[in-house]
Amino acid sequence: MASPGSGFWSFGSEDGSGDPENPGTARAWCQVAQKFTGGIGNKLCALLYGDAEKAAESGGSEPPRATSRKAACSCNQKPCSCSKADVNYAFLHATDLLPACDGERPTLAFLQDVMDILLQYVVKSFDRSTKVIDFHYPNELLQEYNWELADQPQNLEEILMHCQTTLKYAIKTGHPRYFNQLSTGLDMVGLAADWLTSTANTNMFTYEIAPVFVLLEYVTLKKMREIIGWPGGSGDGIFSPGGAISNMYAMLIARFKMFPEVKEKGMAAVPRLIAFTSEHSHFSLKKGAAALGIGTDSVILIRCDERGKMIPSDLERRILEAKQKGFVPFLVSATAGTTVYGAFDPLLAVADICKKYKIWMHVDAAWGGGLLMSRKHKWKLSGVERANSVTWNPHKMMGVPLQCSALLVREEGLMQSCNQMHASYLFQQDKHYDLSYDTGDKALQCGRHVDVFKLWLMWRAKGTTGFEAHIDKCLELAEYLYNIIKNREGYEMVFDGKPQHTNVCFWYVPPSLRVLEDNEERMSRLSKVAPVIKARMMEYGTTMVSYQPLGDKVNFFRMVISNPAATHQDIDFLIEEIERLGQDL
Repeated sequence: MASPGSGFWSFGSEDGSGDPENPGTARAWCQVAQKFTGGIGNKLCALLYGDAEKAAESGGSEPPRATSRKAACSCNQKPCSCSKADVNYAFLHATDLLPACDGERPTLAFLQDVMDILLQYVVKSFDRSTKVIDFHYPNELLQEYNWELADQPQNLEEILMHCQTTLKYAIKTGHPRYFNQLSTGLDMVGLAADWLTSTANTNMFTYEIAPVFVLLEYVTLKKMREIIGWPGGSGDGIFSPGGAISNMYAMLIARFKMFPEVKEKGMAAVPRLIAFTSEHSHFSLKKGAAALGIGTDSVILIRCDERGKMIPSDLERRILEAKQKGFVPFLVSATAGTTVYGAFDPLLAVADICKKYKIWMHVDAAWGGGLLMSRKHKWKLSGVERANSVTWNPHKMMGVPLQCSALLVREEGLMQSCNQMHASYLFQQDKHYDLSYDTGDKALQCGRHVDVFKLWLMWRAKGTTGFEAHIDKCLELAEYLYNIIKNREGYEMVFDGKPQHTNVCFWYVPPSLRVLEDNEERMSRLSKVAPVIKARMMEYGTTMVSYQPLGDKVNFFRMVISNPAATHQDIDFLIEEIERLGQDL
């Protein structure tokens, strides 16, 4: 494939011209935004640069209805500046918007009101005085609103109210005190890119209908492969609908590499295949095995040490056992950043074993891949360059809006051979451009969402150094939390030692349990503490953090930090809130 080259498409901004902190750049952007979006640009710039008073915050009440704008007119000015009677959304329907005749003005008015709703939500997401969640039980929401679909259309006033209601009860995943999932935060450039992607509304299967996006995917995947350590960024890859699908792609390609006949003849034509992964790995490996007909019983779980890292000697032992039974080991999936402990498997040792037994090595770095952007922390993935494939989810540690997951493959052309079906209505061989840019045939999907633009635009805005600062900050916050609670009364660490990722796993022990002996009764009562505190967090709406059991360990909190909006004060708040909500248990 010919390289699109550097310049506009490439990463980095050595002259600082793309720096969002540069006032001249910011103001120039505002002028462009105002020129093309009118009121939207004015309001956004006012929010960003303080040129208008901050809108009043009204805690639990719904945003005011935007029910009127200037009506459509018959003049020929573009954009129209005529003053007409106000639009009444109660008498307008979707059929009055573009492409309807005279639909331009009501369309612009409607979309500006939608934008007002969105911008209010964005600003509230970063306001610590607002709730992370306005929690209602499912039956309450079902009874409070009519969510059913009808034969007759609703007017645009009702449509705007649905937008407001939906966001009113949505979780503010960008809130600085939302710690519940691996994917948190709300990046403004990523958000803008997502809006643009939806506006373009195209498919990723051919260059002819997604020329810029296909080129950006090529450039971005190549850059990611370079960071992994593959010479010159060589290889292949694709953006997929999440890490689970990326892992399944790896399993699919590894099987094809060993037994290409499986593509036409199916599993009946190959021997019993065995995959290996750690007991702390993501459940998607078993899901992929089930979906591909390999079977969950053919996924062997390898023992981990007390920190959650795969034990290489146990991996080799299980490989030898499988071979002695006549089975064929075809894939080892190591994890770089496990979901619960945040553990990094010893990739160099795993690579040596895979090389010894000629087994495909996959690294699930969905959670930990972002650390490759940090000079301080990338050593934790030493050996990833020896992998045959890597899953990397920028929508986790790098803060790219959902969804954004990449599967990177070291051998170029293998994905194409594995998945292509030569659909002649899409992939004609006599097109007038370089057909290597028609990448759709290497994907399992036909319709494929544009996920790359969010990552590419954020990378242009931040630079690699911006992502590095983001990641280093989150790791520092995790260490800050660990240092506070490791010797604090009422806290017990799930495992000893400083965490390798932002995962901090701990029990909160209420005063009533601190005097009990460490026995079955105490464990039974302790298992109920985290679920109750979590429920109270959600009902008050103050913060959210996840909990779970693991193996023989009863429910414990798993704190993760990936939101750059979080601060030391938010960590302090979390500790105080856990104690406030759990002291009476």
